[in-house]
Amino acid sequence: MISSKVVPREAVQREAISEGRLEAMPPAEAGHRWTTGPPLERLPPLGQEAPPPRRCHTDCLEAPLSRYFQRLGAAVGTHPWLFLLGPALLTAALGTGLIFLPKEKENLEEQYTPIGSPAKAERRFVQGHFSTNDTYRFSASRTSSEANFASILVVSNTDSLLEQEVFEEVSKLDQAVQALKVVYENGTQILYTEVCAKYKTLCVPPNPLLYTWQINSSSLDLSNITFPIHNLSNHLIYLAGFFGGNVLGQAMERSQQLLESRAMRLLYYLKTEDPEDSERSKAWLTHFLDHFNDMKSDLALKAIQVVYFTSLSRQLEFEATSKTVIPLFHLAYILIILFAVVSCFRLDCVRNKMWVAVCGVFSVAMSVVSGFGLMLHIGVPFVIIVANSPFLILGVGVDDMFIMISAWQKTSLRDRTKERLSNSYSKVAVSITITTITNVLAFYTGITSSFRSVQYFCIYTGTTLLFCYFYSITCFGAIMALDGKREVACFRWLKKPDRKYSSFKKSCCFPFGSFPDEHGEDKHPMNLFFRDYFGPFLTSSKAKCIVVLIYILYISSSIYGCFQVQEGLDLRNLASDDSYIRPYFNVEEDHFSDYGPRVMVIVTESVSYWDGDVRQKLDKCMMKFEENTFVDRNLTEFWLAAYIQYMNNIGKDINDKNTFIDNIAGFLRFFPIFTYDLNVSLSNEITSSRGFIQVVGVSSSSNKKRMLLELRGIAENCEVPLMVYNQAFIYFDQYAAIIENTVRNVMIASSAMLIVSLLLIPHPVCSLWVTFAIASVIVGVTGFMAFWNVNLDSISMINLVICIGFSFDFSAHISYAFVSSSEPSVNKKSIEALYLLGYPVLQSAISTIIGVCVLSAAKAYIFRTFFKIMFLVMFFGAAHGLVFIPVFLTFF
Repeated sequence: MISSKVVPREAVQREAISEGRLEAMPPAEAGHRWTTGPPLERLPPLGQEAPPPRRCHTDCLEAPLSRYFQRLGAAVGTHPWLFLLGPALLTAALGTGLIFLPKEKENLEEQYTPIGSPAKAERRFVQGHFSTNDTYRFSASRTSSEANFASILVVSNTDSLLEQEVFEEVSKLDQAVQALKVVYENGTQILYTEVCAKYKTLCVPPNPLLYTWQINSSSLDLSNITFPIHNLSNHLIYLAGFFGGNVLGQAMERSQQLLESRAMRLLYYLKTEDPEDSERSKAWLTHFLDHFNDMKSDLALKAIQVVYFTSLSRQLEFEATSKTVIPLFHLAYILIILFAVVSCFRLDCVRNKMWVAVCGVFSVAMSVVSGFGLMLHIGVPFVIIVANSPFLILGVGVDDMFIMISAWQKTSLRDRTKERLSNSYSKVAVSITITTITNVLAFYTGITSSFRSVQYFCIYTGTTLLFCYFYSITCFGAIMALDGKREVACFRWLKKPDRKYSSFKKSCCFPFGSFPDEHGEDKHPMNLFFRDYFGPFLTSSKAKCIVVLIYILYISSSIYGCFQVQEGLDLRNLASDDSYIRPYFNVEEDHFSDYGPRVMVIVTESVSYWDGDVRQKLDKCMMKFEENTFVDRNLTEFWLAAYIQYMNNIGKDINDKNTFIDNIAGFLRFFPIFTYDLNVSLSNEITSSRGFIQVVGVSSSSNKKRMLLELRGIAENCEVPLMVYNQAFIYFDQYAAIIENTVRNVMIASSAMLIVSLLLIPHPVCSLWVTFAIASVIVGVTGFMAFWNVNLDSISMINLVICIGFSFDFSAHISYAFVSSSEPSVNKKSIEALYLLGYPVLQSAISTIIGVCVLSAAKAYIFRTFFKIMFLVMFFGAAHGLVFIPVFLTFF
């Protein structure tokens, strides 16, 4: 949040008068108002016709709001303790909501996948039309949702693991895993054989080739294996996904000779369908996670390296990640307090605002407690990325504090506290209101997102910003009023006519400065720096040329980066950097990226399979799937093709309806694998059925998105009603939804910003520059995300929405100060705008960066990403406000 605020025209003119650039208004005309355009003219005497105005007034909302806040400031100055204790009691009451912080596990699918995604509807269809049985006939590709499992990736220390010695070591590992058992205090045990998913009476083997080798190692020649299908005594073994890092040789029918293989996958599927079995399976998996490293050490494996992962790992590691950020809260508050103290410290003991700044930071902390407590009382779910919010609120909240202190320092010590606070509120409360409205609107537009995690983050942060604003104009105003009384008491003490201690008091309270003038203003050295050094340098011809070249380089690099940014949230990034699942996914990416999920092709309605024309249409659709670049045509599996062959072998007429239906039962006895691929009604009608295709080459997010859209397109254009589905599509849908969501949220938030700017800062030039700055900063942040290895996902989408609010803050007020300036030349207008707002802009950027910089030390991607994008937003936003816009305004 920028602390650069819209400065009323009266403040600009007072500044100009104090600098000697304008003459003060004669007392007789003190009731008249200055207009916004040069030259400054006074209203004509009564009875004389007024000349046409040079510029229309644009303060129809600003003026009444300013008068309202002037009265509010007077009330706060008169009753400071009331306005201090009221928010404190409200915070205590709302803070009780923190007891409702969730203790149950966060559902990753619900929070980080699109609401209403097609895959979720597809899953409901599969669950409603196809049954499975993991206690007797388990098939991983036929499950509608993720099953309980443990996965081990074995990587050979040599070029290939297709050797007897390596298989012996892998077999030892497999036996040790299957020997794991959970033992409870009451003596009950959970054995692997009790919870494993089974095919008939045996546990589903973790690796089909390893299982075959274990049964009869002497008859299996590891140097004569074919891939991805191996024919062993007319029994086909599917090896796709079980071996990786392969070197293939001579082609043999549907396969090639497997010359070398660097890695092997062991998959231990457990029972999932029955709730009681699922809980026992999870207990075994927890035991597996707790003891795997000890087991690996005991085995002293020499020929292989192993990494592991389970169906529980992502959830458990995600929960552990949230705890790593808690210690960073304390560091963030310490840094912000130090920055606030340094920014507000003065050697002048009267004007020093060190303790006021500290109290201001605690006022921001109160807003976090109140906002979070209210949301938890209402029942808004708390998700892990909401933990980023306090860091942002902390940086944003102190900006209002800085601008209020700055306005206070411009008041006279001679005035009463009530008058000083009233004057301060009239100058800055409207602009604080504007920036609060814009930022809150930017966050609340995130409610339209298709990702629940984004919705909840925006609700929490937007509501907390409202509390931050409310506490700024009440609680913090009361703190300033109480400190104002201290100023008066301190000043009077210093002025006591005691010659004996007078010099000591001055040297103690003002070691390097003169005695304060009770009538004068406190001018910060940084304001003078922007007026006397930075502004004149920036408006020089040479500096303008350099700025234009820098901007061209910036926008060119940004546009290039926009085309390089990756889409979608990599689920490994939900875990911390030192998590065991990261090396697992790295090995999987290196060695097992060739083969993707096995996709169901579902006939969703009842069709006449015995009709030759229908079968021809269905064959045509299946051929289109197989011709797709993301599909391996050799691994297609469809019950209808096997059934036609079966019917031909027994000499039955496939085109007769009754014959077709009556022989299905016999077919399934010979081929029980297809039992759960047909949904036959009580009236012997096939209401739906499914086949399977094998997806390849979808390791990157862009390929996953293309594959998903292309397969769905083929299914949609088929003359037979088809649908494609795999459980992984639930997460793949984010790749298709993320750009649409981001563009929609950015457009809505940008429109809201423009409406606010037209209502509260109604100058057309400002609106144009607001539009330009928002677009420019968004392009810059998006482009540089690619250079900083940040994906466009639900987390970065939040930051792009935030980007809009900050872009508005940085641009609108600088450009408004420029067009409202009474200076005769454009260069002097820019210098005056920088003089009034340059230091608040800089303070704002630094304070927000400090608030989130501690997240750069986090061990989790989701927190580091928040820091990276907020850093880009603040850096580019400040660059636009302090460099680009002041220069470009002089051109137009």
